[in-house]
Amino acid sequence: MPTITLGNELFEVDEDGFIQDPSRWSEAVATGLASEEGISELTEDHWKVIRFLHDYYSQFGSAPMVRKLCRETGFDLKTIYRLFPTGPAKGACKLAGLPKPTGCV
Repeated sequence: MPTITLGNELFEVDEDGFIQDPSRWSEAVATGLASEEGISELTEDHWKVIRFLHDYYSQFGSAPMVRKLCRETGFDLKTIYRLFPTGPAKGACKLAGLPKPTGCV
């Protein structure tokens, strides 16, 4: 399995760069993954989405549907894509430490 180094820690990732152990996620991990996604700085808007996704996953064990993500954060889909150019699943969920979503996020 591939690995990446974020800070001083080594993380196992899948072929798309999603960390394999969500329990190891931290805000420092999100910041490190952001640079991998081409996001130079995480703004409060980024953190609002990342924290919502992380908390939702912690509570329900899956990623929310994109409609719920938009409703709960107050951002439309166009804004989500502006914040996370690779989209809510590949970009936002990755930074939130979620496993790669299989459904519609």
